[in-house]
Amino acid sequence: MTTPKKSLTIKNVSQILLKRGLITEEQFKEVISKGETQAARLHSHQQSGYSRRFAQGTDQISPAEVISSFNLVMPNSGKILSEDSITEVIAQASGLEYLKIDPLKLDLDVVTRYVSRPFALKNVIVPVGEQDGKVIIAVADPFNTAAIGDLAAAVKISPRLVLASRSDILKILREFFGFRASIMAAENEAVTSTDLSNLEQYVKLRGQSDIEGTDQHIIAAVEFLLQYAFDQRASDIHIEPKREMSLVRLRVDGVLHNIHTIPRQLHPPIVSRIKLLSRLDLAEKRRPQDGRIKTNHKGKEVELRVSTLPVAFGEKVVIRIFDPEILMQDLDRIGFYPREYQLYSSFIRKPNGIILVTGPTGSGKTTTLYSSLRALASPEINIVTVEDPIEMVMEEFNQVGVQSAIGVNFATVLRNILRQDPDIIMIGEIRDRETAENAVQAALTGHLVLSTLHTNDAPSSVTRLIDLGVPSFLISSTVNGIIAQRLLRTICPHCKKERQLRDEEIAYLQLEPGKYAVQEGGGCSECRGTGYKGRTGIFEVLDFTDSIKEVLSDQVDLASLYAAAKKDGMISLRQVAIRKMLEGVTTYEEVVAITG
Repeated sequence: MTTPKKSLTIKNVSQILLKRGLITEEQFKEVISKGETQAARLHSHQQSGYSRRFAQGTDQISPAEVISSFNLVMPNSGKILSEDSITEVIAQASGLEYLKIDPLKLDLDVVTRYVSRPFALKNVIVPVGEQDGKVIIAVADPFNTAAIGDLAAAVKISPRLVLASRSDILKILREFFGFRASIMAAENEAVTSTDLSNLEQYVKLRGQSDIEGTDQHIIAAVEFLLQYAFDQRASDIHIEPKREMSLVRLRVDGVLHNIHTIPRQLHPPIVSRIKLLSRLDLAEKRRPQDGRIKTNHKGKEVELRVSTLPVAFGEKVVIRIFDPEILMQDLDRIGFYPREYQLYSSFIRKPNGIILVTGPTGSGKTTTLYSSLRALASPEINIVTVEDPIEMVMEEFNQVGVQSAIGVNFATVLRNILRQDPDIIMIGEIRDRETAENAVQAALTGHLVLSTLHTNDAPSSVTRLIDLGVPSFLISSTVNGIIAQRLLRTICPHCKKERQLRDEEIAYLQLEPGKYAVQEGGGCSECRGTGYKGRTGIFEVLDFTDSIKEVLSDQVDLASLYAAAKKDGMISLRQVAIRKMLEGVTTYEEVVAITG
């Protein structure tokens, strides 16, 4: 095994890559001839850009960063040679363990306890854990032993080195030290109140370097937290008061992760800052409140929906993040199979009638509805939505927010909405008899109505409407179709591996006896060891055919509806999930967890 010299250079790292067959001779020559120029350009860009304050103090751009910036295609795999791949090769050559840092698994206290920010930035190191009496320290340069020796002597620790990319280390230093510095400064000043000015509706988050310069530490802490959630692709932020401290958790791909703990006395001012941004009543702490924040991240607008709830130890805050790229997608890319896609497309293209989307909270109903409305939107069509609350503000629609406190609910809005000359009406949820009756009347008078119900599957939505008091003959004449949906986590493509279904698993899924090859994720740095990355929808589509209408009556039972739907070709959620599993999209465990 080739051992690098006692310093990392573009040349010796490139030689290692060449000998391992990760770059060609031509690529090697290109990197050697242009490397220094490229390094100078990257260094200049970093010094003047987003990470300026965090880049200062570091000696130079790492060889891995320079080489990866060439976007070289590896001859053996056809993939782009990344900074992580190069760092892993350096780790192997230098005899160190490689670590892809997962921010969701780090302890903020460990990261910030042993080193100061200036020392960490100057040497590009970060503590990432403790094990067997040793402090695990991630370094970007395996030969910077002098700095590690000074640190070990100063704070009396026994270090164990692992190698990580320079970009990962600087990102952790920015996010963790920025948040911790804000929290500690606020704690030292015993902050008990926040600035009550600046009630602007649009909140512009500043860059990390700007945040650091402020002495408004609570404001900075909240903004660091939001930026961190955006970077981690989180869908929700939970800030939960406990007896001794407050807990911050992020939901990523449907799973909650513990992120930070906050001193107990700082929970109220952080909640006040969030309430201020979302235009909630700061003085009201006994009742739940709902608000929203509109901000930006990397040049695109992001909607945040804020909910506060009084719990045992204070006010809990949940911030739901609505990314336009996730909420508004092409219908043919959210998980439909061709048959279901064609059926659903035919439903929404009809001039009138009701289309129902059903499923539990968090099953993607809002994404389906918004994506459908965007597919239908045009200058010739007037779309009016009634939502509780408005999920995301879209200029193409005329959106009405329910305000129960002043008597503006789904039913009262629907009674007046027809005077607004709508072509398409979207109702956030049919939850009572009056709303159901108004939806039916709107459909009967020539409007297309889209709405949601909370039922487990498509056929049971029919019995739910009957329970709400809608006569079966009106259901038969107004409902175009019903879809039930769920979200399945998809297998990480970077650690996907094959296995055979066991006999008991085959029996549980009621498959024909035989051999079935399925995929599962082994867990890697890309998926944070979960084996999953991203989610896809599964859909059960009930078409209101003649056979469905024949069995429909006020006393209809679910068994008859299921039999008629199955005869017409309806595929159940379980069957769709199994198909996704057999195609290698998701796992057996996810099928069982989501479809029961």
